[in-house]
Amino acid sequence: MTETKTRAAHLLPLTHTARGSVVKRRFSPGDKSFRINLLKLAAFSLVLCALGSQSERAFSLPIPAADAGSPQANAARDGQHNFDFGIGVWHTHIRRILDPLSGSSDSVELNGIVTSRKIWGGRALLEEIEADGPKGHWEGLSLFLYNPGSHQWSQSFINSRMASLGSPLIGSFQDGRGELFSQDTFHDKSILVRAVWSNITPDSHTYEESYSNDGGKTWALSFTANKTREQQEPASDIAAGSETTSTAPDGHEFDFDFGTWKTHTSRLLHPLTGSTTWVDLDGTTVVKRIWNGRANIAEFKATGSSGTIELLALRWYNPNTREWNINFATPNVGMLGNIPGVGVFKNGRCDFYDYEPINGKSVLVRFSIWAITTDTAQSEQAFSEDGGKTWEVNWINRYTRVKGD
Repeated sequence: MTETKTRAAHLLPLTHTARGSVVKRRFSPGDKSFRINLLKLAAFSLVLCALGSQSERAFSLPIPAADAGSPQANAARDGQHNFDFGIGVWHTHIRRILDPLSGSSDSVELNGIVTSRKIWGGRALLEEIEADGPKGHWEGLSLFLYNPGSHQWSQSFINSRMASLGSPLIGSFQDGRGELFSQDTFHDKSILVRAVWSNITPDSHTYEESYSNDGGKTWALSFTANKTREQQEPASDIAAGSETTSTAPDGHEFDFDFGTWKTHTSRLLHPLTGSTTWVDLDGTTVVKRIWNGRANIAEFKATGSSGTIELLALRWYNPNTREWNINFATPNVGMLGNIPGVGVFKNGRCDFYDYEPINGKSVLVRFSIWAITTDTAQSEQAFSEDGGKTWEVNWINRYTRVKGD
């Protein structure tokens, strides 16, 4: 559950309800070259991570099938379809206990709709929820990602009122029951959170979230959502370049980015080393509007001399700070990065910033994206070792719109 303080503060099914029905929360080794922030995806979906540097947060190239284990073993252990039961449109009735660790049974109830669909070629599940309760209308967004190496799921959740990304829930399914766990805070104290999916039938299932303040010895029920199916599949898939009206105050700043783009990427192999060796990749970036315009997802795939790279980027707007956030995932990691990039638009350009460890040093990272014409755009990533006085560009993405999209 994203921080209890975040969810509980608004009486939203902060935890599970917001997520709706499927797993909750989330989380490369490999080539140091792929930096988590590089992902231009942030703004343009290209979410490419600047290769080359930090191993702690770097993206890894897709692991060859031969390294993932035998086909038989993978088939036996594969849990990628564990949450397929949640695909569709559901009515949800939520009961949230206001202070579960006090022994009180005081609660609030909400009713709403949960819509879940697969994205990224089936590697991820996107869940959008709308509910009404004592504090009015509320909306939440969950991204579920599967890690094929650990055979675990992660769920990342964003509350429409707070728009901050909390710690992901991580876990797996056994005997038809899903359990994901996370650490959070409740009333400013550290707690453990357990999310459980059970009583699963083709047309109904139950989600429960519980808190523990004694290391998991005992659990206090905090949230229950009973879901009944309304539609087998969402009315329509998310379309690239969808014209759905945005409800976010500044939700149109990225409208230029929606659609399918032919992408040419150039990256500096060894940033901050004096190297002048660049490599090129070519591929496609698809950017789609989600969550009533409050967020976007970008799917990127490109091939070059170093192999094929696939990335998923999630970028969302925070109405309280009036800033955009961006985060991303790779197929073999199964969760979003730990720290999102944060930025604002000025004169049609958005610059995302964050500090990251690169080659053992703390480095300021800047990811920028802007439109050039209606059918062309560009993004780039740069590193600074002197707090932003000077910058070395290490990643350049050039986009050309695919006509007819």
